[in-house]
Amino acid sequence: MIRCAALSLAMLLGMAAAAAQVPRLFPPTALRGELVGVAPPDVLLDGKPARLAPGARIRNEDNRFEVTGQLAGRKLLVHYTTDAGGQLLDIWILRPSEIANQPWPKTPEDAASWRFDPIAQTWSRP
Repeated sequence: MIRCAALSLAMLLGMAAAAAQVPRLFPPTALRGELVGVAPPDVLLDGKPARLAPGARIRNEDNRFEVTGQLAGRKLLVHYTTDAGGQLLDIWILRPSEIANQPWPKTPEDAASWRFDPIAQTWSRP
């Protein structure tokens, strides 16, 4: 019985590790920025004051959800989307492999003029 429990636990841990390696697909509206947690829901985005939207979703490097309090005092490179009011709605804390994916737009103007390949998750400048 103990062996079965240990085997089940090992399989679950193996599946969790494999799931962490799955590439994440970002929407074409996702921009890149440097996020500094101040006091939720207030943050700094690229050095400017910003605010988390009600119901903001923050995903860590393992694609697991984090609570807004986890951002306080941290400086992170992220991809993010905003709601209609300009508040941060979806935030993905980037993995090193995602940070290396260059270029990535930092402004809506860049995103509007660049070309996005949703399968390869790459941007190309005109």
